[in-house]
Amino acid sequence: MMDYQFNTADLFFALPELFMIAAIALILLLDLFVSERFQNLTYYLTQSTLAITGYFAFNLIGESAVIFDGTYVLDTIGSYFKVFMMVFSIVALVYSRHYLRAHNLLKGEYFILSLLSVLGMMVMVSAHSMLTIYLGLEIMSLSLYTLIAIARDRAVAVEAALKYFVLGAIASGLLLYGMSMIYGITGSLDIGQIAAFATGANLNSEQVLILNFGLVFLVIGIAFKFGAVPFHMWVPDVYQGAPTSVTMFLSTVPKFAATAMLVRLLIDGLGGLQAYWADLFIILAILSIGLGSLVALMQTNIKRLLAYSTISHIGFILLGFITGVVEGYGAATFYVLAYVLMSLTAFGIIIALNKQGFEADQIVDFRGLSKHSPWFALLMLFVMLSMAGVPPFIGFYSKLFILQQVVSAGYIYLAVAAVVFAVISAYYYLQIIKTMYFDDAEKEITVTAPLDMRIILSINGALILVLGLMPSYWMELAISLF
Repeated sequence: MMDYQFNTADLFFALPELFMIAAIALILLLDLFVSERFQNLTYYLTQSTLAITGYFAFNLIGESAVIFDGTYVLDTIGSYFKVFMMVFSIVALVYSRHYLRAHNLLKGEYFILSLLSVLGMMVMVSAHSMLTIYLGLEIMSLSLYTLIAIARDRAVAVEAALKYFVLGAIASGLLLYGMSMIYGITGSLDIGQIAAFATGANLNSEQVLILNFGLVFLVIGIAFKFGAVPFHMWVPDVYQGAPTSVTMFLSTVPKFAATAMLVRLLIDGLGGLQAYWADLFIILAILSIGLGSLVALMQTNIKRLLAYSTISHIGFILLGFITGVVEGYGAATFYVLAYVLMSLTAFGIIIALNKQGFEADQIVDFRGLSKHSPWFALLMLFVMLSMAGVPPFIGFYSKLFILQQVVSAGYIYLAVAAVVFAVISAYYYLQIIKTMYFDDAEKEITVTAPLDMRIILSINGALILVLGLMPSYWMELAISLF
């Protein structure tokens, strides 16, 4: 192997990541000298870091390069994903500050860990080597484990973090085992070289068998990060046990990183074996949609309900990748964007209803919300109708585009099953609407969210309707990423 020759141009293409690393080091140092009275300084520095990093990533859209001796790639999907991650991270932290202040968790380490997790996601998004993918995955995961347990005085949060840590370690081990099998047969960690080997015409039956064996473990690792059945065990417990602000972050931004890992490993690397991993995805998708839709019917905790709802949505995302065509991949990416937008709004409203000593995490906590806070009830109505797939909200079109591609690919039975379970899932979304609009509250519901959160949450909720009125542009954008 030739020695790597350092190229200063590599630094330009990696500018978002380099700036993020430098900013994290600076904020970590400054936070040591900031008293609790001025803890907002760390928050503003964190938001500035995300905004500037997003600006750098936006300016690199259209650039294409493979850098750092083939371990890192700059392409359209990577740049767009980074911009989306920065925007949604900024919004998530705006919502988080209100929650953290109400529950005495407004500490600098929360924001530093958030930045570290985003850095890991950025590495995953631009990885061009299995080693780089794993490096980014661990940076992201270790930061999230710690974030979940940041409320150290809450046993349920520590328990959720331990469950996620143990199961995450097992999933990482299985993923590494699959990578070792792929490396052993191809002789390379480079995604491009793996793709060239997997699409070779002279593969013998033994090589195909080992590739498929490694592929199974890669799919397990990806399914775990998505939270797909049967690797979903951590999702409901972590969603319920973690502080709501952490649950919101965990349920949104990392979905882009998981999608990027799928794209890099399975589409860019093992696209030649699409027929094999598509069969695995069929099982994962139908189990996820079915179990997520049915078990959510029995939930009374809204965070746990949204956890099973997430599992169902993940099944729809996997359906798009089953098709094996660019339009299907684009539909799945569009679904990820729509889901993150809806989930941010849902958890934002839950946080808005939080106050000192009280968490609005039960469905009954939303009784009579329409009478006391009609605007927030309307925003939650938008979210629930969109998640249920009611037009003209963005959730309807995300499901429609997926089903169109699934039918076009000839998987009629999958489309029928998905529609049936989507109808079943409408019950628990309508249950929340009924609770807000038709049940009487035992006490007045007050919203204590600050003005900046109210404004951004209103924009966030309105986008669910506005983007639903112009879905074609975003669908075409999603397809163009591939």
